[in-house]
Amino acid sequence: MSKKNVNVEELAHIVAKGMQEKKAQNIEILDLRKVKNAVTDFFVICTASSDTQLDAVKDSVEKEVKDTVGEKPWATEGKGSDGWALLDYVTVVAHVFLPKKREFYALEELWGDAKVFKLPTE
Repeated sequence: MSKKNVNVEELAHIVAKGMQEKKAQNIEILDLRKVKNAVTDFFVICTASSDTQLDAVKDSVEKEVKDTVGEKPWATEGKGSDGWALLDYVTVVAHVFLPKKREFYALEELWGDAKVFKLPTE
């Protein structure tokens, strides 16, 4: 499959679509481009209700980006049994959390200067 060039905002929304495909909850896109010392351009954060759903969401994001853009993550960490997972696409980093881990890491508070977009979930 040939690679499709997308801008960083489009990539963030493709990541979010992968999350929506597996019914992830509380999906938020944090625009970090104007935040001093930010480690990336966008965080896309969501909550899964179980280890199994967390793994399914992670796999869905990976598939959605691969199928749409032709890119694999630069790095991945974590899985359902860890309570969190991360997919690093360099300019966009996807975070999938179980509720207690999301509360513990509180990325929305840590990066409070970011512009936040909440996506609808079913």
